[in-house]
Order: sequence, then structure tokens, then C-alpha cells
Amino acid sequence: MKDIRTLSLDQLKDYFLTLGEKPFRAKQVYDWLWSKNLHSIEEMTNLSKSLRERISEEYTINPVSVDLLQRSSDGTIKNGVKLHDGLMVESVLIPTETRTTACVSSQVGCSLNCEFCATARLKRMRNLEVAEIVDQVALIDSQSKMYFERPLSNIVFMGMGEPMMNYKNVVESIRKITQPEGLGMSPRRITVSTSGIPKMIKMLADDDLRVKLALSLHSAIEVKRNEIMPFSDKFPLTDIMEALQYWYKKTNSVITFEYCVWKGINDGDEDIKALIRYCKQVPSKVNLIQYNPIGDGKYDKCNKQAEENYVRQLENAGVTVMIRKSRGGDIDAACGQLANKTAD
Repeated sequence: MKDIRTLSLDQLKDYFLTLGEKPFRAKQVYDWLWSKNLHSIEEMTNLSKSLRERISEEYTINPVSVDLLQRSSDGTIKNGVKLHDGLMVESVLIPTETRTTACVSSQVGCSLNCEFCATARLKRMRNLEVAEIVDQVALIDSQSKMYFERPLSNIVFMGMGEPMMNYKNVVESIRKITQPEGLGMSPRRITVSTSGIPKMIKMLADDDLRVKLALSLHSAIEVKRNEIMPFSDKFPLTDIMEALQYWYKKTNSVITFEYCVWKGINDGDEDIKALIRYCKQVPSKVNLIQYNPIGDGKYDKCNKQAEENYVRQLENAGVTVMIRKSRGGDIDAACGQLANKTAD
């Protein structure tokens, strides 16, 4: 049977009219599905039993479930999330003293081929549905309240998959997450991270969701970036920058550049100078991400001196820079490590 959550509010109204019911029934069901995140038609108690039974003859609800929960020594929680068809994705709850962040997936596997990322080694099986994305957020919100006694504060689309390659469902999930009749979260607390697809960046700007944008950059030297992220040879850095400038013009929202520094790959002065030149073209800031090894030995975390050199030169050039510490590495929950792997 079809998942009732695939119906829009207008489609629900039309459906209830065919049943001879008043249109307000649609709003009641919509509230159960998206505000309360209910996963059982039978538990929609403001509907009559006969109406619930009739709906259940035509529709079902296919929620995600936690197949395996792992907790890191630093408090990070990784969920092995099982989908209705048996496929698996991973989502992560990252706590700090002041907030909790959900790192959610948008695809089963990934169709890109970033050399440093474990997820890229998985075959892309399919895009996640809107409800499957929202379920991850609702699930982590519940975990945040359970384990840390506060609601979820932030969401990053940095899990498995490239969000821009599941654009329609990612955008609709954001609408469900932020609308008052949904989860009611602020869009300014949501970040969409992309590897850089210019036309989709522009589309996201035009859709005016008021979310934040992060670009997985890792090198501002074209030939080097193409070696690190081979698919990027289709999307030149000049085209990406034009899209980022369009984004800022439309949204007035500063871009975050996500940047790993690897020993012997992009840890030289020429790499820093190229990054500074790139940053200067658009209002932006840099997150230096401490790399999390995936076991192949090719990409090694840079030494402390190289990291400090990046910070010093970026700050001297007037570029805002932050070091994002690795979290959840002991359970393979850190950036680049999501690959449905169980920690020993």
C-alpha cells in the first residue's frame, strides 16, 4: 500500500472529500503525520474508528527504525537507520554543551566519487523519500531529549549522499521540518552541504528556504580538487563561484567552505593562498575539518603545524576560520566515515 505521507495537504483534502468527509479531516491527519510524527493510523484518536479502518484499507505508514545504535566516548550517537525496504542509512546526533546537531542522510549510498570519503565507496541505491528524511530528524530530536534533556537545535545535511542530487525531496523535507504545522524548526538552524553543483545551488537560492549553505571544497586549485573529488571536473571552480555569488546576492547568507587538510596533499602555502583568493570572491568563512581516516592510508591527517599555518594565514587575510573537531571517530560516525560499518 502507498504511504499516506506521500500525499500533500491538498491531496489529503481531495481524498477525504471522496470519502464524504469534511476537508478539516485532512488537517487533522496532516498534523498527526508531520507535527506529531505519528506512525500509526490507528492512533489518530480524533478520527472515528470506522474512518481509521477505511484509511488503513488504502494507505499505510512506513516509518524508519533504528537497527543499531552506537554511542561514542564523546557522547556522539550513530544510528543505523533501517528503511521500509530493508536498505540502510546512517544518521548522527552530535552533542555539545550548548546544542545538539542532527547529521542526516539524503541518499542510500552516494553517486559521487570523493577519494577521501567512505560513503562514496557505497553504491547509490536510491534517493530517500521526504518522510524518511523527516523521520531521521524526529528520531534524533527524541534522542536529544532522552539523552541530553533538550530538544534538537541544529540540522546538517552532511550524512550519506549528495543533497543536491535528491533536490526535490530534500527541499520538501526542509519545508516539513520548518513549517508551523510540521516540526516547527527554524530554517536558519539548517545547513545544506553540497559538493558543488552550480545550477542546483542557484535553484536553492531561488527557492528561498532561508537555510544556510556549505560547500565541500578541500582545494581551491582546480587540478588538485579534481584529483580529490574526481566528479568535480564537470563543475569548474569558476562556475561554482558564480553560483555562490548568486546565492549570496539572493539570500544575503554567508557561505561556509568545508575544508580538510591532508598531509602532503593540500598542506602547502600555495594551497592556503589559493583558498584565500577563492574566499575573497564572496562573503564566506572556512571550517577546517579534522580528517577522520577511512583505512586506505592515502589520505592522512595533517600535522598540527600545517593546521596552525592555515589558521594564521587565513586570519591574517581577514578570512573567518574555525577548526571543527572530529566527533564520533571511535564508532565511525565522523565526517566522511558513514558507510554502514559497525564499530568493534
